[in-house]
This record gives sequence, structure tokens and C-alpha cells, in this order.
Amino acid sequence: METASVLLQSRTIPFGFNLKCNQIVSCRQFNKQFQSKGFYSHQSLKPIQNPSSFSLLPSPLHKTRTQFFSPLKCSFSDIPSSDSQNPLLKPFKNLSFDSVKSSLSELTPIKIVKWATIVSLGIAATKWTVKLAFSPFFWMYFSWSWLFWPWFVAIALAVYGLYCFRKHSIGEASIVEQLAIVTSVFAWLTLVPPAYFNGYLEGWPFVFFFVYHYFFFFNVSVRKRLYGDYYARPHDPKWDVNPPKWYRLLFCVGVMVGHWLAAFEAPELHRIPGGWSNVGVWILIVVTLLMQYNSTLYLAKYSEKVVVPTAVVQFGPYRWVRHPVYASTMLLFATYCLALRAPLSLMFVVAVCLMYYEQKAKLEEVLMVETFGESYLEYASKVRCKFIPFVY
Repeated sequence: METASVLLQSRTIPFGFNLKCNQIVSCRQFNKQFQSKGFYSHQSLKPIQNPSSFSLLPSPLHKTRTQFFSPLKCSFSDIPSSDSQNPLLKPFKNLSFDSVKSSLSELTPIKIVKWATIVSLGIAATKWTVKLAFSPFFWMYFSWSWLFWPWFVAIALAVYGLYCFRKHSIGEASIVEQLAIVTSVFAWLTLVPPAYFNGYLEGWPFVFFFVYHYFFFFNVSVRKRLYGDYYARPHDPKWDVNPPKWYRLLFCVGVMVGHWLAAFEAPELHRIPGGWSNVGVWILIVVTLLMQYNSTLYLAKYSEKVVVPTAVVQFGPYRWVRHPVYASTMLLFATYCLALRAPLSLMFVVAVCLMYYEQKAKLEEVLMVETFGESYLEYASKVRCKFIPFVY
């Protein structure tokens, strides 16, 4: 009551207090701002111990007649309210019906189609991503033998394989990183496609995953047998015969597409016949591995540093075809398609390999003729088959 009586009988407007901070007091009714010079905003407020001693000291600078005002609405802020603007609202500051109308009038059919396409693709990509993220088959596909192969492992292996391939391209990849490159490629050739189309894995995909490893590491094992380590020796770069990069890239894409087509064409894995019906497939696997190993071994015996030939090789598989290493690669891919019962994919992969290796064989034979002359021409006239026996 004493406080109320002081306020009612005072001849001073009750906002002339001495404040102790650099805050700004904003009184909206007067549209004025007062700069104060005191008052710590973080100062703790304590209850008044003796209410009778409470008093308000009027400021002598603001003496006016006694008058009642409506309650003031004041607020404290560190910066002036007129300067505070939301940057997100700036594009809409000058937005009006006329500006929207003028922007719409500038649209052309081409722009409408372009933006409609962008919006449609964005919506489709978002829906596909959300659906994939919440799909259990994306994170895990399974087989009846309870062997799990998670999708995120395959994706992580692919990413790590690309990283190792970048290091390999600049000559800094270790043996483990080179193995990671090959493993990543073989996983996406033999394991991922059947799992994607079947929802599980069993049978031939696992067999060929390891067969591919054995096949493509025979040249490394030959180096280990000859030199005691796995590293290639420096040699004359003219023997690194390769078609253009775009041609090699198309070949890699063709091989990948062929394996995915085989998984798509093949029946479900549990419907593929087993037992004695696969004896022919096993025979082809053994022939393919022996052909690759013997071809690499004989080529290394008559070569310097494995890569540079010192004589025309006419022994082993070279007695039947001039390029048995390439022929064994085609036979490997064909055997995979045959094991999955995918004949159309088999013809596609063989056609891709024939187009690529035909170009590569021409470059190599020109270099062999330049190096060995008549001896290679005589060998070529004797062994007329390039890749497939009895097919010239």
C-alpha cells in the first residue's frame, strides 16, 4: 500500500529512474528510445527485505504535473529495432501483385518446360530417395542359407574401391589397395546384380566371385614365382599397348552391363538346376583357369620383366590361338552367363569382348611384326585363330 500511495501522489512521471547499462529502452506508445547508462541486465533480483523503507526517487529533470498515463509497453534490446531485419524476408520486401504479374508475363514455353522438368525430377528423386532409405531390402538382402550381404557394405566397398583406384592411377596403391579394387569390381559384377534381382544370394554368384579372383591374380602370382614379390618392373612403355581411353571405358561399361543383363535374364537362383547338370560348367571353369595360367606363365618365360617379349611364343595355349589370354577372359565371362542360364547375355558379352580385343590385338601384332619381323609373320600364318579355335 505504501508503494501504491507513493506512485499516486508523486508529481514525477515514473520513468525517470537512473539505470546502469547501455541497453536501449523502447517505449512503443511514444515511439521514442532512451539510451540508459547503467543497470546490469544479468543482475539478480532480490526481494525487498523491508517494504516500509521502499521509496522511489524522482528525477529532477522530469518534473511535470501529476497525470495518469495508460500502462507503458517497454522492451529492452541490444540493437535498434529499426535496424533489425530478417534476411530471409528481403526477397519478399518489394513483392507485389504487379511484380508477380510482370514475372509471369516474361515466361516462355521453353522456360515453363525447363522449370517443370526440374521440379518433376526433384520430386521424383526425393520420393525415390525416401522410399529407398526406408526400404529394408536396400539395407539387407538375404539367402535361404542365412548368409547376409548388406547393401551398405557393397556401397562402402565401391566407394573404397574408387578411392584405391585413384591412388593406383598415380602409382601409390599398395597390394591391399589393389586387392580392394579388384574385390570391389568383382562384387558388383557377380554378387550385387543377382542379389538385386532375386533378393537373396546363393549358388553360382559365390563360386564366380572367387573364380574371378583366382583368374585375374594369376599374373601377380607369376611375378611372385619369378621375382619373389608382386610388383611390376620398369619397362619400355611402348609395350603398354592399349586402345584409346574412351574405348577402354566403353569396354568396361559393356562388361558391367553384360553381367547385370545376365542376372536379369537368368531365372531365380533357386530354380537354376544343380547336380550333374552343371558338370559342363565346372569343366569350362577349370579349362578357363588353366588356359589363363599357362598363357601367362609361357609368356613370362619368353619375356623380360614379364611385359617385354624376347621371342615369339609358340608353346602351350599359343599353339592353338594367338591371343590365349584374351580368349580365356572371354571364356570366363561366357561361363558365368552359361552358369546363370542367360544365353542372350552370353552373346552380348562375347560381342563386346571381341570388338575390344580385336582392336587391342591389332595394335600388339603391329608391334610384334616391327620387333620380330618374319618370325612373327610365319607364326601368324601357322596359327590363324586369334581368340577362338577353328574361328578365323
